Amino acid sequence: MNIRIFQIDAFTDQVFKGNPAAVCILESWIDDEVLMSIARENNLAETAYIVPDKDDQFHIRWFTPEIEMDLCGHATLASAYVMFEELGWDKRIIKFNSQSGPLHVSKVGQLYEMNFPSRPVVKASLPDIISKGLSIQPQEVYRARDYLLLYENQEQISNLIADKSILDQINLDPGGIIITAIGAESDIDFVSRFFTPQAAIFEDPVTGSAHCSLIPFWAERLAQKKLKAKQISQREGLIHCTSLGERVLISGNAVKYMEGNLNI
Repeated sequence: MNIRIFQIDAFTDQVFKGNPAAVCILESWIDDEVLMSIARENNLAETAYIVPDKDDQFHIRWFTPEIEMDLCGHATLASAYVMFEELGWDKRIIKFNSQSGPLHVSKVGQLYEMNFPSRPVVKASLPDIISKGLSIQPQEVYRARDYLLLYENQEQISNLIADKSILDQINLDPGGIIITAIGAESDIDFVSRFFTPQAAIFEDPVTGSAHCSLIPFWAERLAQKKLKAKQISQREGLIHCTSLGERVLISGNAVKYMEGNLNI
């Protein structure tokens, strides 16, 4: 079996920045164990698989080295880049079907604009194990799929140390821990970082799906629908955001790092 594979850096226009994802193009679904084994071999935060569906649509699935995810932003953006730039998709919109429902991606200038479901957060209490695993404590605590922890300023987000050995004791499958604060730069509305306990990659470089919660959260606090965000991991990434109520638009650049073929 020969599978075409790409590795794309998402939410950036520079290689070695943003969040890397593998994208595998399949003619039809193969055994889940093989999909999982490929993801483990890739050892990236996400490997996306695309299979043609009916009516010019595609089915998309996402695998970490450990589990299948219900939603992944950066690997969806990477998949759209491959479809538009490498496979010659000539329609305005790519329609993906997924565990999280229909996901549409449009190319808008140099950006790939993803239409995702909104995941508003609600007030929550912070588990002791998360509190013990963070060097700085949040001002406020919320949760949807992920915990969302609000901090006083960007400096705290940059300086915070998350203790993997402690946080790995909590199982948030498939969720994680978002830490966020208002942006310190004049053109950045908010910043974030994202941690995934028990995952092979503990701090995700740029997390599109986390913005399904971050966008409605900051849109309400800042009273504006359009926002620009930065995830301030070591690799960093820029996310252009729009709140649409029950949906959000998550946009970013992407760049190809590698392409090849898998022989299985």
